Amino acid sequence: MSDKTVSPATVAATLAEATKVLREGGIAEARREAATLLAHALGHDRTFIITHPEQLIDEARLQNFAEFVRRRVLGEPVQYILGYQEFFGLRFLVTPDVLIPRPETELLVQEAFNLTKDIKSSQICDVGTGSGCIAVALTKLQPAAHVLAIDISPAAIKVAVQNAEVHNVNDRINFLISNGFDSLKLQPHFDLILSNPPYVAAAAFSGLQREVRKYEPRIALTAGVDGLAIIRRLLNESSRYLKSGGYLLLEIGFDQGEAVEELARSKGWTIVNFLPDLQGIPRIAVLQGGSQHG
Repeated sequence: MSDKTVSPATVAATLAEATKVLREGGIAEARREAATLLAHALGHDRTFIITHPEQLIDEARLQNFAEFVRRRVLGEPVQYILGYQEFFGLRFLVTPDVLIPRPETELLVQEAFNLTKDIKSSQICDVGTGSGCIAVALTKLQPAAHVLAIDISPAAIKVAVQNAEVHNVNDRINFLISNGFDSLKLQPHFDLILSNPPYVAAAAFSGLQREVRKYEPRIALTAGVDGLAIIRRLLNESSRYLKSGGYLLLEIGFDQGEAVEELARSKGWTIVNFLPDLQGIPRIAVLQGGSQHG
C-alpha cells in the first residue's frame, strides 16, 4: 500500500491495490494474501471480502492494513502478521519466538496418537515444543494422555503455555525449560518421545526462503554442519527415558532418511517405519526401543 491511498476506500479497490503492491514485491499468491490480510484488518473472514466489495473502510483500519502489507512486502510471514496459524484443525498463537507449524508435522501428531491411543494414561514427551502445537493437538486428540513439553527457549515456552490455556489442556501438559533432557530425572518414564527438531544443515540456511531465513528462529531450524546434531542427540539419549518397547518419533529433513536410518540402527533402535509426506518424501522416522539399548 502507498501513502497516496485516500479514505474512504472500498474493499474492492483496496484489495486490488494491495494485490498489485504485493505482486510487485515478489509475493507469489498476492491476491490470496492480500484478501487474508484485509480480512484480518477488518475483523472479518475472507468471505466478507468477497461478499462486500463496495464496503467502505475507515481510515484507522486502512492504515492498519497498509502496515500489514508493508510488513509482508519486506518478507515477514503472514502468520506472524496475523499472530496465528492453523494446525490439526486448531488455531495456534505464533510469534517470531516460535517456528510456524507446518502441515507435514501433523503426520507426527497422527502417528503419535496411533501408537498411544490404547495406552491408559499414556506418558509422552515433546522435545522442542516451540508453539506447543504438537503437545496441544495430541492432548486434544487423546484425553487420557499426559505430555511433558520441553524447549530450551523461555520465550517459546511462554507461547506454548498460552496455546495450552486457549485450548483448555494446560492441566495435562507440563512445560519445562530445558536443553534437551538435561533437566529431567534419569528414569524410563515415557511411552513415547517425539520431536520436530531443527534439521537444516548450516550450509543450507542461506538457501532457505526469505520468510524463513529472516524471520523464523534460527535455533529452531539449524543443527550443525549436516543438520543432524539434535537428531543424533535424541537417538543417543531418548532410550534412557523410554519405557521398554517405547517409541521415538522424529520429523526429519527431505534428504535425511538414509542417514537417520543408519544412525538409528547403530544406536540399537528398531526401525518401524519411515512415513512419507504428501510429496512422498520420508518425513517421520518411527523408531522403537528395546529393554537394554541406549
